[in-house]
Amino acid sequence: MPYIEPAQRRALDPAIEALAAEIRALRDAQDDPGGYAGLLNYACTRLALEVAPERRYASIAMVTGVFQNIISEFYRRFATPYEDEKITVNGDVYPPPPV
Repeated sequence: MPYIEPAQRRALDPAIEALAAEIRALRDAQDDPGGYAGLLNYACTRLALEVAPERRYASIAMVTGVFQNIISEFYRRFATPYEDEKITVNGDVYPPPPV
C-alpha cells in the first residue's frame, strides 16, 4: 500500500524525485522512449536489495509480496482508467456480461 503518512512522504520524496530525474535523463540520452524499463527495473531491484534485511525466506516473501502489491495497485489506479478511456474511444472487445 503506497498510502504512507505525509511525514514519511516528505522524507522520501526528494530522493525519489532525484532518482526519477536521473532515470529520465539516462533514458533521454539513449534516445529511446521505452529505454527507462531496464533503468527502472535496476533501480527497484537495487532498492529492494538495500532494504531487505537478509536473504531469508521471510525477507524474500516480504519483498516479492510488496512488488506484487505494487503491480496490482499500479494497474488498478493508473492503467485501468487508461483502458477504460480506450474502450470508450475504440469500442469494447469483450461481450457484455450475461444478465
